[in-house]
Amino acid sequence: MTSLAPASTPPATRRARPRRFLMVRPERFEVAYEINVWMDATVPVDTARAVAQWEALVAAYRAAGHEVHLLEPGEGLPDMVYAANGGTSVGGLFYTARFAHAERVGESALHERWQREAGARVVVAREVNEGEGDLLAVGGRVLAGHGFRTDPAAHAELAEATGVELVSLRLVDPCYYHLDIALTVLDEERGEIAYLPEAFDDASRAVLERLYPDAILVAPDEAALFALNSVSDGLRVFHPAAARGWAEQLAERGFEPVPIELDELLKGGGSVKCCTLVLRG
Repeated sequence: MTSLAPASTPPATRRARPRRFLMVRPERFEVAYEINVWMDATVPVDTARAVAQWEALVAAYRAAGHEVHLLEPGEGLPDMVYAANGGTSVGGLFYTARFAHAERVGESALHERWQREAGARVVVAREVNEGEGDLLAVGGRVLAGHGFRTDPAAHAELAEATGVELVSLRLVDPCYYHLDIALTVLDEERGEIAYLPEAFDDASRAVLERLYPDAILVAPDEAALFALNSVSDGLRVFHPAAARGWAEQLAERGFEPVPIELDELLKGGGSVKCCTLVLRG
């Protein structure tokens, strides 16, 4: 039987935990095609501005004591800046991505090579999945999204490879085509999350309510600002600057909001978390 998540952590007990991240500089970023509802290939992209905003995120991570590793962007892969989609580091191994769209397929091999060179134990996915876009570790389990990009068969594949408990959640709104746009992990060790209820089907909402009764529920207007595409170290939450209501919710729970302006990268349908692959092990 799965136990319920602990009650909300008192603010005084919150502490930051050092993290290791893998990121990709957006020097090749552009909206060259449309594979999600946020992308509009007719809207120009200021690549220099995208790079400057991304560098501000990297600087914020490093100022907070986090370790940032860099993966070189691949030619002809403009979405590679969204490094979180490159795989999942969990359970002592790295599970590679297998992208749903042909435009991004080439990213997977570059992530796999980096992980092998870094000494990771790599499991090559047979099933379609888009890494931490849909597979989020929290409290000894992985919350696993499906409905748009990741095949449910990948959930079973990852569970078999790691022995980690997988909780499948069905996404139903194409605006939230990845789990990391609809749900964020606020404290991985303590099992705290926030999410947008409307992004999930009824059965998945019921599961989230049961497992995380003290979760922060985010309003649709804040979620549409990519509020939930945030990264938390257990104390600080790095989030899209426009999501001010979300920042207030975080502060009320004792977190320290760290606003980051990434509106140029939002043109491709991603923000803070999309740019950040968490390295574990």
